Amino acid sequence: MNRRVVFFLSDQTGVTAETLGRSLLTQFGGHEFDQVTLPFVETVDKADEAVRRINAVAAETGVRPIIFSTLVRDEIRDRFLGARGLFLDFFETFLIPLERELATKSSHTVGRTHGVKDRAAYTRRIDAMHFSLDADDGLRPGSYEEADVILLGVSRSGKTPTCLYLALTYGVFAANYPLSEDEFETGRLPPVLEPHRRKLFGLTISPERLQQIRKERRPEGRYASAEQVRYELRGAEALFQRYQIPHIDTTEFSIEEIASRILSATGIERRVRA
Repeated sequence: MNRRVVFFLSDQTGVTAETLGRSLLTQFGGHEFDQVTLPFVETVDKADEAVRRINAVAAETGVRPIIFSTLVRDEIRDRFLGARGLFLDFFETFLIPLERELATKSSHTVGRTHGVKDRAAYTRRIDAMHFSLDADDGLRPGSYEEADVILLGVSRSGKTPTCLYLALTYGVFAANYPLSEDEFETGRLPPVLEPHRRKLFGLTISPERLQQIRKERRPEGRYASAEQVRYELRGAEALFQRYQIPHIDTTEFSIEEIASRILSATGIERRVRA
């Protein structure tokens, strides 16, 4: 399998370069990529150091690295034009056509993507994260009135990370409730959830994947046994069907995909934009 070194360059955190670059790299399944993020390349000296590092990798591997850049300032970006790598500039690719279309020169301001420019949105994210942490795994059911969505599922089906992603990325107030033996035996929702049925959304997962996850966490005992896993998943899916709770199988999806599918299926508003 072919291996290439990939650099993500940014004058800020590098999140945008990573997100866009990795999205493109997923289209090339026959390659392995060693990924290096160089954030806060905000001075000429830092840029020159990064160029030396890129050139060293090219000399060592005999193959030029791939460089994804969201560098804004021309004097910084220009330092990389002579580097021994494939330089892919996201801002130049998209800003120049936008400038032509809007008949306006862009500001070339560093930090606009992830800065705390919209303090109301930032505060919403933080409040949503605190809410999700406080309402994790059935804690504080009295707060469900504030929830935008309440995720249901068996243990280790992805409820907590999905709630936190919804909170931090979109400012969504997401709680979660773990289904347990009580619900499987009675086949009924717990009374605490009844008033909030319109907010419920279920997560399920394949038995094989769930067993693998549970074995990594707690390999001994019934918790990770095939029989227990299948019993719980059957019980959860029976509840989803009985109460017509919308749900998705998370087996093949990333947290980002799970969150987007929940928002699409429920129509919950993105309180802030990623």
